[in-house]
Amino acid sequence: MEALAVLGGSPCASPSSLFRSATHRTTTLSYTHSHLNLHRSHHKLATFRPQSNLLSYYPSRPLAPKKNRKKTHIFLPHLVASLEKVDKSYIMVKPDGVQRGLVGEIISRFEKKGFKLTGLKLFQCPKELAEEHYKDLKSKSFFPKLIDYITSGPVVCMAWEGVGVVASARKLIGATNPLQAEPGTIRGDLAVQTGRNVVHGSDSPENGEREIALWFKEGEICEWSPAQAQWLME
Repeated sequence: MEALAVLGGSPCASPSSLFRSATHRTTTLSYTHSHLNLHRSHHKLATFRPQSNLLSYYPSRPLAPKKNRKKTHIFLPHLVASLEKVDKSYIMVKPDGVQRGLVGEIISRFEKKGFKLTGLKLFQCPKELAEEHYKDLKSKSFFPKLIDYITSGPVVCMAWEGVGVVASARKLIGATNPLQAEPGTIRGDLAVQTGRNVVHGSDSPENGEREIALWFKEGEICEWSPAQAQWLME
């Protein structure tokens, strides 16, 4: 006759049934505990931030209310104004550049950049004009040789206009010594010696204005609006 036991007022099964039930509960508890640990581990892994924040953003602290946020200005007003200022630069293909047939190549580089050509002429430079143009170098020992060089043949005078044209033109032209000029610049690609460096460019917006007025007469500068302007500037 099978023995009966009372637990909490309810009859229990045989010892073998109790053993199986206890084993089942132990297995269930073990599985539940493992599942909880796995869930916690997964939760911890999910809290790791990705190496790159390009796709995700985890603020270190909540954002302040909109009314308390301060606007960040990347560019200062005067910097924006300087970037939008239209400058003028005097560019001259020197006698060696004309003799070597490089005029078209040089003009093309400025056109491809997007600057506007407002003045262009082939001109035989008189000695007086050359001396006035290079007056800042008058005390240099090479000054007489420089004047002889500039007046030795025709030059091509150009007036170019655009935002930042003076600084950009200097980069397009390259260093005074062609051997130190970067590849891709006019002097870096087309010249070898300082005394035959192909092209001149104004070194400041003020000198650009002065040199254009020096080399061009009234009425020789053409004011016009390029059709592609809207595709170059916002």
